[in-house]
Formats: sequence, C-alpha cells, structure tokens
Amino acid sequence: MTAAEPTGDELVEMLAALANPLRLRIVATLAGGRDYVSHLAREIGVSRPLLHMHLRRLEAAGLVTGTLELSDDGKAMKYYEVTGFDLRLTAPALAEAAKTLTRPDPEQGPGSKEHS
Repeated sequence: MTAAEPTGDELVEMLAALANPLRLRIVATLAGGRDYVSHLAREIGVSRPLLHMHLRRLEAAGLVTGTLELSDDGKAMKYYEVTGFDLRLTAPALAEAAKTLTRPDPEQGPGSKEHS
C-alpha cells in the first residue's frame, strides 16, 4: 500500500479484514517474515483451504500480497507477506476517510455517492 491515506471504502475493507481474529493472527505471523501457504497453515493450525479464504480477504484489503514461486524441485509455492500498510486511527483521520465513502453500508452493496 502506498503512503497515501486510505479512502473511506478502503479503510472499511481493511478494518473489516482485521476484525477477524484468525486474519489478525495471519497478519501477526506474517509480520515476522514472508511464508508459504503450507507452512503458514501449520504454524497457525488451520487447513489450507481455510487459510486461502482468509488470505484472499486480506489480499483484497491490501494488507498482504502473494507471489507464486518455484521451489528447487520445481514445485509451485505461493508465498505471502504483509504489505507496507500503516493504519493510524485518529478522529481526524476517520473524519477524512468518511468524506470519501461511496457506500453508506458496505454490507448493503454499492450505494449513492451523494452526501447530504
């Protein structure tokens, strides 16, 4: 993620992703360095399919990034690492982010860009 402040929609997506305890554990584990899916699943103690689901959500929120690499024996391995995000939640930062919201409630889908 860039040094720019996230938009309101991006902030909502990031906070929603981090609100899940398992996703928070994934980010905390990856903060120690990049890791590949199978090892990360063992470290956290979850199945690979469950881990993939949570990694996709974190990646969509811009909190982690994944790259596919080949091991020495030719096996494809997906590595993940945290991005350079820096969230600072202050009242003024939230007020600025709220000005750029395009959806009044992200759970309700796309909304009007009108702000009264």
